[in-house]
Amino acid sequence: MLKVLYLGYVWPEPNSSAAGGRTLEILHSFRAQGWQVLYASAASLSPHRFPLESIGIAEQLIAINDDGFDELLREYCPEIVVFDRFFTEEQFAWRVEKNCPAALRVLDTCDLHSLREARQVLLKEQLQKQGNWQAPNLQQIAQTMRHSELAIREIAAIFRCDLSLMISDVEMELLQSVFSVPSSILLLNRLMLLPRTSDTRPSYDERHDFVTIGNFRHAPNWDAVLWLKQAVWPALRKRMPSAQLKVYGAYPPPKAMQLHQPRDGFYVLGWAENAQDVMANARVCLAPLRFGAGIKGKLADAMLAGTPSVTTSVGAEAMDVGGVWPGAVSDDIEVFAQASVDLYQNRERWSQAQEMGDKIVALLFDRERDQIDLINRIVHARENVEQVRSHNFMGTMLRHHSMKSTQYMSQWIALKNQLPVAE
Repeated sequence: MLKVLYLGYVWPEPNSSAAGGRTLEILHSFRAQGWQVLYASAASLSPHRFPLESIGIAEQLIAINDDGFDELLREYCPEIVVFDRFFTEEQFAWRVEKNCPAALRVLDTCDLHSLREARQVLLKEQLQKQGNWQAPNLQQIAQTMRHSELAIREIAAIFRCDLSLMISDVEMELLQSVFSVPSSILLLNRLMLLPRTSDTRPSYDERHDFVTIGNFRHAPNWDAVLWLKQAVWPALRKRMPSAQLKVYGAYPPPKAMQLHQPRDGFYVLGWAENAQDVMANARVCLAPLRFGAGIKGKLADAMLAGTPSVTTSVGAEAMDVGGVWPGAVSDDIEVFAQASVDLYQNRERWSQAQEMGDKIVALLFDRERDQIDLINRIVHARENVEQVRSHNFMGTMLRHHSMKSTQYMSQWIALKNQLPVAE
């Protein structure tokens, strides 16, 4: 029985974000093999976290820059260590290498944070210079990433690990073509969507209103809600004065709740107990994302719920099939608004979009296939870890240099924390 240590940036909240749901599915995959799993995190215990012990996974609170983590590694002796996002790798990987050098090091990127940041930077520049947004091309994104400290850190972490899980084929292509990351240390591992629990979904006539959903702590979601309120929704309401939009999302700040204006058909309702139910009862999902990366959980949930969606090129990235979308894709406010109304009011078009969503789920989000690929790749990499590392000289070099600076800084902080406080 293999022993896995999963180092979480946060405690998984499947009802709060797609990332939380995906983390839980990865953990389920490990447990299905009979592997022993310990989930450790330095994050505070959240009220919406999933009870991991209910699926046989032990939990452990840890601290950053604490030598006590070394003791945990020596006692538990993991054979596989998964880092939840690159900053967790930065904080803990040198201790893993020091205490468990043979353990396979796996990085779950969740999405490419530096890609998201590059798009956000370009969005801000566009709004300052021209006052409107146009989706940047790959060349513009790559140029911005080359000058990004975040990109340097994130891609260095990918090189240092034995295997990195990528959620998007677009991100994999970017890493390989622009930053020369070898395909041998990358694995495409999309969202592992749970199959529908029932074949019965609300019909076109049983569904009402537009919906959007997303964790408000995620910057792209907050930007999308603001753009909806300020530009997209007014354009849509001109075409359909009776339209109503329900805005759901975990951790809504006061500034989000202030956008709640029933007279404009704009309802900010906050936390949703069951995102699938909320999505399934709506007729059309709106996701005007201007920056971001990875697979968009709200759009995957919409497909699973049989809810057609209207989004931007950023939202549809890595989720369409041959350029075909279960709804409509546009970066233009007026076109976006008109497409939303047409989809809402045209039963035939709506039904065709729903069918397309079902096809995309079957093609891209095959849970069983992705679980098998994940386990097979991890097992193979672990059994051949020396060969994997010998073929990744860049990773060896980065571990030698970069990790030493991280290690010494962490050791200095740990020592400083042990010193008595002067009175």
